[in-house]
Amino acid sequence: MLPPILKDTLALPVVGAPLFIISHPALVIAQCKQGIVGSFPSLNARPIEQLDEWLTQISETLAEHQAKNPDKKVAPFAVNLIVHASNDRLQEDINLVVKHKVPIVITSLGAVPEVNAAIRSYGGITLHDITNQKHAHSAINKGATGLIAVAAGAGGHAGKLSPFALVQETREWFDGPLLLAGSIANGGAVLAAQAMGADLAYIGSPFIGTHEARATDEYKQAIADYSGEDIVYTNLFTGVHGNYLKPSITNAGMDPDNLPESDPSKMDFGSGGGSEAKAWKDIWGCGQGIGAVKEVGSVEALVDRLKREYNEARKRLAL
Repeated sequence: MLPPILKDTLALPVVGAPLFIISHPALVIAQCKQGIVGSFPSLNARPIEQLDEWLTQISETLAEHQAKNPDKKVAPFAVNLIVHASNDRLQEDINLVVKHKVPIVITSLGAVPEVNAAIRSYGGITLHDITNQKHAHSAINKGATGLIAVAAGAGGHAGKLSPFALVQETREWFDGPLLLAGSIANGGAVLAAQAMGADLAYIGSPFIGTHEARATDEYKQAIADYSGEDIVYTNLFTGVHGNYLKPSITNAGMDPDNLPESDPSKMDFGSGGGSEAKAWKDIWGCGQGIGAVKEVGSVEALVDRLKREYNEARKRLAL
């Protein structure tokens, strides 16, 4: 069951995933104006003072847009917090999230009761990334409002389970907000996520290839040029398994078909597996669904396509 903040505010059942380095106010605002949740990692705003500025900008711009368009669905926005010991800025970020009463907080790489309590204190909700049932149970037991099932094929840090298995097993015990991530890049896949039991689709990689994204032109064009066969699943670059574009690994001077394993106890979210390349900046995170993206375009054009395909899929199934 979705809380009101997600149930009545969306023009399409989609949350734009937070993209490390890439998501920033221009992308988030464009997504929310099109009726889908826009989000960004708090660590994209550097230094910490910039996070305060971004939250003010996003909140004021969306409030103004809603006031001028009272009949239009303007979605809420979300901030992603990395809840991991390596994030020495976490408490400062939480303080600003509470100050601005950010409506939705996405937590990753750790579930902490105090974080969930802080967001609940002003009426916000928390959605936690999970790749298995152990982490799912832990997140809910520690106070998360809902779950984001990150299945095989998702961009960046991703699990190994089929979305069918991950959603099915989660729905056996959890009836709260459930999002599904993993290779969702067209409207039919959004509807399929709902048919499986998820409430919302969680989409990241297609938005890298938009004008509003803070990615290089080369990265954006790669989203349009390559497909699922060009994705490599490895833990080399951060210590956590994730999906990356093969050409970016090749460009960094490594053989994408013969990558060593990394020590998962030594997480480093900026390393490049011992090369001069940096994860996310030079080694490009990407999901397997990018074959649906044919050109670089605007957020509006992408969401319009998703809406059209979603409605066409519903008609095919007479829903």
